[in-house]
Amino acid sequence: MSIAFAPLIPLSVLWTVIAGAVLLAAYAFYVHAHGAWARLIALAALALALSGPMLVRENREPLSDVAVIVLDHSQSMQIGNRLADADRAAAALKQRLQREKNLEVRTVTVTTNAAGEDTGTEAFTALNAALADVPPARVAGAFLVTDGEVHDAPSKPRLGPVQALIVGKRGERDRKLSVIDAARYAIVGQKAQIVVRVDDLGGVNTGKARVNLRIDGADAGARDVPLGKNTPIEVPIGHEGESVVELESEPGPSELTLQNNRAVVPINGVRDRLRVLLVSGEPHAGERVWRSLLKGDPSVDLVHFTILRPPEKQDQTPIKELSLIVFPTRELFDEKLDGFDLVIFDRYSEHGILPLAYFENIAGYVYDGGALLVSSGPEFAGPMSIYHTPLASVLPAQPTSQIIARPFKPEVTAQGLAHPVTRDLPGANTDKAPPSWGRWFRVIAAQKVTGETLMSGPDGAPLLVLDRVGKGRVAELLSDQGWLWARGFEGGGPEAELLRRLAHWLMKEPELEEEKLTATISGGDITIERRTMAEAPPPVTLTDPAGQQSPVPLAKVEPGIWRGSAKADALGLYRVSDGKLSAVAAAGPLNPKEVADMRATDAILAPVAEESGGSVRWLSDGMPEIRRVGRGHRMAGDGWMGIADNRASRVTSIDETALLPPWLALLLLIGTLMLAWRQEGR
Repeated sequence: MSIAFAPLIPLSVLWTVIAGAVLLAAYAFYVHAHGAWARLIALAALALALSGPMLVRENREPLSDVAVIVLDHSQSMQIGNRLADADRAAAALKQRLQREKNLEVRTVTVTTNAAGEDTGTEAFTALNAALADVPPARVAGAFLVTDGEVHDAPSKPRLGPVQALIVGKRGERDRKLSVIDAARYAIVGQKAQIVVRVDDLGGVNTGKARVNLRIDGADAGARDVPLGKNTPIEVPIGHEGESVVELESEPGPSELTLQNNRAVVPINGVRDRLRVLLVSGEPHAGERVWRSLLKGDPSVDLVHFTILRPPEKQDQTPIKELSLIVFPTRELFDEKLDGFDLVIFDRYSEHGILPLAYFENIAGYVYDGGALLVSSGPEFAGPMSIYHTPLASVLPAQPTSQIIARPFKPEVTAQGLAHPVTRDLPGANTDKAPPSWGRWFRVIAAQKVTGETLMSGPDGAPLLVLDRVGKGRVAELLSDQGWLWARGFEGGGPEAELLRRLAHWLMKEPELEEEKLTATISGGDITIERRTMAEAPPPVTLTDPAGQQSPVPLAKVEPGIWRGSAKADALGLYRVSDGKLSAVAAAGPLNPKEVADMRATDAILAPVAEESGGSVRWLSDGMPEIRRVGRGHRMAGDGWMGIADNRASRVTSIDETALLPPWLALLLLIGTLMLAWRQEGR
């Protein structure tokens, strides 16, 4: 209840009247006039009547307070019985709070963000969102049911008393593997450095831990790492493209979880210089195409020799005028053969220039992991064919001594449509249309012995055959007409792209592997892709960071490619395997906050709770009593937690009553004037 004024005249006029009355009263007292006090009373009554005094009464409705329960369902809460204990505690807490009058209870659940930034457990962000529409005067407090691993705790909370219930056990211990630093790129054939650290959290950080390594799913040995120290580990990079390095420390003497014992590091292998040996035989139009393609690539270190003079060619030309450089056969094919990444024979015929022992060396080079590409012309069908040398042991197609010379358009075979080398070649044939590229006019008839035929010529004759021999690879191109594409004949064709893919497949580029299993994580989903030349891939099993296994069905999306997907809503490593191939993918950064330390703790929330007037209690000590306490009082004590009783309300209506009705004001004014007149008459 209060008094207000509703002036009957403008406020400026009212103040003028009051000022005049004060001056008149002051003058009357100054001259000692009769009835000065009566005049003052009359003027005051006039000013009061004109000011319109009102008695105001507000009708209020009580407002409910708001208490929030923040339930932690983050990844660290999946350990042991934490999640079940937290759910039971939150249910009991909610049931107790709902018995309070004028109290609204809100519950918000916090989960791990595996698809976005490394934000950890954002309990206070969720709390702020839950109270976004609540005025501070109605906030009764907040209860956090968590293991204490909260990563957005403010220094000065302004949300009422914060009470924390810690789920878990005191003094927990755990071993953790961290990747401190890792190289993003490394030269193929050299070693990349990864700096790791293994800590026994809560225990004695002395001694050593064994860290096992896997590179692209294959075992790469183990290293002994001192506990509590940053330790560099060198890993070999054996191929171009991405190498996935997995690190896993052995379990410690006491483990909460093995999720933070593992890490994955992708390292991109780049070739310093690609060394290619190109040996050309009889000069032809395609030779310049080969040379231009290889010389035009700045990453290729090309050694090119053309054999211009076979032994049977006898004339009087001086030897010194036949060649500027003597063909170093012994140096190339005996001493330094292993130093080449790729050997190419372009229309080369066996004229006795290279001893048969050198062809044996080349075959051995392939068996040991080398790469060989044979581009054939008519010489391959004749008696001087290199197929009649020890090189035949690694060649996938055997010539029939015939040459098919008629126009045709090269076609990608059914196997070729599924193989990465020839899949999606621009202009290739499909089920509904023939190839759109230009024609060729000659193919060397051959019979495939081993390997896979990716392209064919007239009547299905093998045109491009690939094979794996020992640790190495061989490609055989049974035509010398590719230069027609390079020169744009009849629209040309993708010769440069085809040769590039061939070279990279021969050198074991992972992106061109026909049998490959990959896994990628994006937006909280893991996508699994299986490449295979088989009619159907083997079943795939997904292992999540907690070690739970589940099958993932794969569906065919195009020839040679099968895909499937699953949820990846937890931080850490996901492993995919089909029994033969395996792949890993990491959800989140190398050292995510959520799994950095998964021990239950009260150290993070204790300062926040103390600053807000709340407290931190371990659930293992029992469920505390909940009390409703008036604002300004202590909000926690021995065995109890408090929430504020704000007693907030809102005005629903206002009643106004005039303190000086017009009739009463008139009587008062007349009475005071008569009193003043009487006093002056004395």
